[in-house]
Amino acid sequence: MNLKKIHHVAVICSDYQKSKDFYVRILGLTPIREVYREERESYKLDLEVGGQYQIELFSFPNPPARPNRPEAVGLRHLAFEVEDIEEEVAELVKHDILVEPIRVDPYTNKKYTFFADPDGLPIELYER
Repeated sequence: MNLKKIHHVAVICSDYQKSKDFYVRILGLTPIREVYREERESYKLDLEVGGQYQIELFSFPNPPARPNRPEAVGLRHLAFEVEDIEEEVAELVKHDILVEPIRVDPYTNKKYTFFADPDGLPIELYER
């Protein structure tokens, strides 16, 4: 194997318009391409993160709920690196998003915190 980087992360949402608004307007990700796949009754929105990576936002009719425990098997959370965590938390709070208290990683001494997307997917902010 000769893996170079993470290409994208795919997220299935229960309310496409609500999640699209969250990821684009609130988190500030840049839309690259949006398509509607009629045969699957599904939207797919490619989002740019910092000019490098993509998040693919999907909608499907009646997707099943996923267990929402941080220690459940599977993807635990999605993490974004930020320059100033206090500034980013203040921005989230302006949009009435509940953000956990900022903590310090005992191994790196870096600040981090968590909040959730509209479907409860845990999202971490990790200060550079």
